[in-house]
Parts: sequence; C-alpha cells; structure tokens
Amino acid sequence: HVQLVESGGGSVQAGGSLRLACVTSRLTYGLTVTDYCMGWFRQAPGKEREGVASISPGRSTTYYADSLKGRFTISRVDAKNTLYLQMSDLKPEDTAMYYCAADFSSTCHLGTDFDFWGQGTQVTVS
Repeated sequence: HVQLVESGGGSVQAGGSLRLACVTSRLTYGLTVTDYCMGWFRQAPGKEREGVASISPGRSTTYYADSLKGRFTISRVDAKNTLYLQMSDLKPEDTAMYYCAADFSSTCHLGTDFDFWGQGTQVTVS
C-alpha cells in the first residue's frame, strides 16, 4: 500500500517559515501523486486532529482550514512524487505534529476519509 514519509519539521520562532515535504512511494503502478487526493493534517497535544489543507487529484483543487488561509500553501511535484506544505508567519498555536495523508477518493476535501497516513513531523513555534 501507499507509503508516506514526512520531513521538514523543526523548531522556529514566531513569524518564521517552514516547508514540509511528504515523499510518497509504493503508489499503484502507473499512478503519480497527482492521481491521489492528498492532505495535510495536524494534531497538537491534548487536541483533536484537524485538517490543514487538501489538494484534489487531477485539477488540483485546494482547500484550507479557514484559520490558515493566506499563511499555508499546499502543492505537489509530480516528478518527485512529493507533496509540500509551505508555512509562513508561523504562530505558537501552529505547534503540532503534522501528518501527510493520501486517498483514492475523487471527492477530495478536509473531510475525506483518508486511507493512508505518514508518521508525522513535529513543528514547534516559540
């Protein structure tokens, strides 16, 4: 099944930026990251997991959590089979474990029931 490995997390001061990457592997033969519904989620200690951003297969329609619009950008590079999350103007409340997710669903948004998940990368903003 699809494997997802996140990287790019770390510690940053408020107002700083980070770019998270999610490398995909073991995709169905002939498919690329563009053929999947992909998303970023995060979970802070003691809080429920929340959707950050999603990008649909094919036409790449994007959705963002309302509170994050304008600061976060989701994108992908087909040749690298990699999903990205560019985060800017980071705030302490952005501190969380960030997870990459993938699914075959053509109905792609933050409420999609994603089948495949990475192990996460920690982002700490002070």
